[in-house]
Amino acid sequence: MKKLTPFLCTALAVGSLNAQTLIQAYKNRADLVSQPNITANLQDFSNLGVKTTGSVNNANTLAWIKGKYTSYGYSASQIAEDPFTFGSTSSKNLVITKTGTVYPNKYVIICGHYDTITGPGTNDNGSGTSVILEVARILKDVPTEYSIKFIHFSGEEQGLYGSSHYANSVAYQSGIKKLDIKLVFNLDQVGGQLGNVNSKIICEKDTGGQSGNNAASKTVTDQLAACTTLYSPLQTSISNAYSSDYMPFEQKGYVITGFYEYTRSYNEHTVDDTFANVDPVYVFKVAKAAVGAMQHFATASSTVTAASAAREKPLQTSEPIKMYPNPVKNILTIEVPDSNTKPFSVEINNLAGKSVLKEENNSQVNVSGLSNGVYFCTVKTENTSVTRKIIIE
Repeated sequence: MKKLTPFLCTALAVGSLNAQTLIQAYKNRADLVSQPNITANLQDFSNLGVKTTGSVNNANTLAWIKGKYTSYGYSASQIAEDPFTFGSTSSKNLVITKTGTVYPNKYVIICGHYDTITGPGTNDNGSGTSVILEVARILKDVPTEYSIKFIHFSGEEQGLYGSSHYANSVAYQSGIKKLDIKLVFNLDQVGGQLGNVNSKIICEKDTGGQSGNNAASKTVTDQLAACTTLYSPLQTSISNAYSSDYMPFEQKGYVITGFYEYTRSYNEHTVDDTFANVDPVYVFKVAKAAVGAMQHFATASSTVTAASAAREKPLQTSEPIKMYPNPVKNILTIEVPDSNTKPFSVEINNLAGKSVLKEENNSQVNVSGLSNGVYFCTVKTENTSVTRKIIIE
């Protein structure tokens, strides 16, 4: 278990007259993190079973992740499989590249592993996988000055084989850095234990290995902690990086940082690492922090483009579901096509991702008991799910 050093997070020094504009734009995107998306991804990951490196389930999980990127609109040219072997075992990393507008050949890497050893690994590391997917979905059409690589490693549990291959054979070759990497941001086991008080996240910094990158790691980890408190409700603690997929990069002199759950679940590497034991709301909060931090690290635009504006609209269906009035005071009316014959559910979540109201097959939802503010209302039918922002006043 890591020795935890409390860290008092200070305001992020952006160093620009446009700092507040940037922060608000980044926060708006962080607020697009979807609790239903996070929950569904965790469930899907869990349902794929034990994902031992080289197994059929491992390959199926790679295909599932790849399919998610395709569904987000990433092109075939942006998605690459990176095969590797160790001993008699073969597996693949998945690398998705989003090209930067100013520094196309300098990369911010956000990564995590998708392999498991015992149990479906919903926390270790379906949680990190789910967060990376949500970051990729939201930033798909957001211009960033630096290029981003979203990397899903395999072989982590057996000895960091996938990340070692990538760091040693792709990023670094024959004693030369082939990839100019600004930093590596790793997410591993960020799901918590359902029922615990999951209000804090560990931000990990480099304290060993190549000493020349320690100071830079401290700087970006302090920035990660600051972004976390700006764009999510989570508190932060600083601890040391070790034994995960950023380490092969650290050993090559690259700058690293990472997220790891603060209150340990202790379900990792056991049959209890299942969806039933993970905390989806905690993963939702971690995703908000990660979206904010990645925008800072990659220098995202503060201007909403037409493409990103279209992507940021709530999910629409061929049979539109209506929610009105908005703002609403007492009764929120839900119109679902064929609601007399098709069951539907209504769930309202606050901005922290906490569910505050649930109804089944009720088209007149009484929200008078909720405090004034902004909420997300999700209406689900058998084949569709629509989430829209509502204001209660």
